[in-house]
Amino acid sequence: MAKKFLTEEGRTRLMAELDDLKTVQRPGIIKRIHEAKEFGELNEGNESDEVRNEQAFIEGRIMMLERLLKDAEVISTHSSDSVGIGSTVRLKSASGENEYTIVGTDEIDLLDGKISNESPLGEALVGRKIGESVTIQTPRGSNSHEILEIS
Repeated sequence: MAKKFLTEEGRTRLMAELDDLKTVQRPGIIKRIHEAKEFGELNEGNESDEVRNEQAFIEGRIMMLERLLKDAEVISTHSSDSVGIGSTVRLKSASGENEYTIVGTDEIDLLDGKISNESPLGEALVGRKIGESVTIQTPRGSNSHEILEIS
């Protein structure tokens, strides 16, 4: 299994999600199951299947988050000399300038500019310095990116 990485921000966000699942979501679904049993509604119907599926999802997510938080390496500091997990990188390409933050695979948020260290661009950037260029292959052809800034 590949090593999982988290930024400090990602760790905090996942811990908050785990806390919500354990203290709000899980008790809420248990209460719904208990109420459904009291009213005899928990039999072979769509409502009971939905409640059981929701409970299974919550329990599975709790287990996954606990394992991830236990096993992942948290990256709390990074060098501004070279790109690493947690680095924010400003790039120049033929399509203009873009800014990305390199994060572990469990923190990806493309709308917020967070790309995985395992993505083609993230992998090409890790270890590089300001002024260096990277070229990646995409379905539309190759794209070159020059590193303008690392923070």
